[in-house]
Amino acid sequence: MGSVTNVVLPLALAFIMFALGLGLTADDFARVVKNPRDFIVGAASQLILLPVVAFLLVSLWSLPPELALGVMIIAAAPGGVTSNILTAFARGDVALSISLTAVISLVCVVTIPFIVVFAHGQFVGGDALGEVSVGKTAVSVFAIVTVPVLLGLLVRRFATGFALRFESIAGRISTVLFAIVLAGAIYQEKNNIVTYFAQAGLVTLVLNLVMMVLAYMIARKYASGAQQRIAISIECGLQNGTLAIAVATLLFGGGLVAVPAATYSLIMFATALIYIVFIRRGGAA
Repeated sequence: MGSVTNVVLPLALAFIMFALGLGLTADDFARVVKNPRDFIVGAASQLILLPVVAFLLVSLWSLPPELALGVMIIAAAPGGVTSNILTAFARGDVALSISLTAVISLVCVVTIPFIVVFAHGQFVGGDALGEVSVGKTAVSVFAIVTVPVLLGLLVRRFATGFALRFESIAGRISTVLFAIVLAGAIYQEKNNIVTYFAQAGLVTLVLNLVMMVLAYMIARKYASGAQQRIAISIECGLQNGTLAIAVATLLFGGGLVAVPAATYSLIMFATALIYIVFIRRGGAA
């Protein structure tokens, strides 16, 4: 698994983030300035509330330290491009969803290192800075997330025709790569997957449901409309599982630490699809 962990996984994540960058334009970032209220509500829910809720859950839950750390890693991850697609299916504000994904994917180069190092010190203990530092984590996240997104943005800006032609293909490839990464994480722990799912499945399900409900309630009070509530609740419920698996694997060798990201990645699709069916059938948004 060494070559898979050290080469295939980072390359797969880098391509997925490059594909995300291909779909972005300057308008996606300008929209944040023009309509800041909805973005602030979504960003605060994802960057602040999600890690806080995750920390409270794993502090109260009886979990092995590695699983607790893994839950915090998935909570620190930004939303993925899938949230944009599912927001469209739910008839939510796709532009807001894209803006949240884009900006938070860039901001996570700062937020992930601090959350990961803090969680490591709280739950695993020992010399956290000796095993994983803020600087080391930031460099890793910058290399496999920020750089590919910026490259995608540059290609979209200076080779627009190619970007538009390749974007749909890149999206399909990204979906396949995500499935491969997720399957690889599950296969690596295939002998223990039932036990691990029993340990991490419920806490990740609760995290997912609590965050979608809280984000919806906060957006209902502070966001500008129903479409924005849909976008914010989905964005806070679907995290970038590939990035979480990569961080857990590259920094901690996978194992138990990667399990919550794998279980969450499976659960979030089921809950999001149920939510979308409810909305499409006329449920209150």
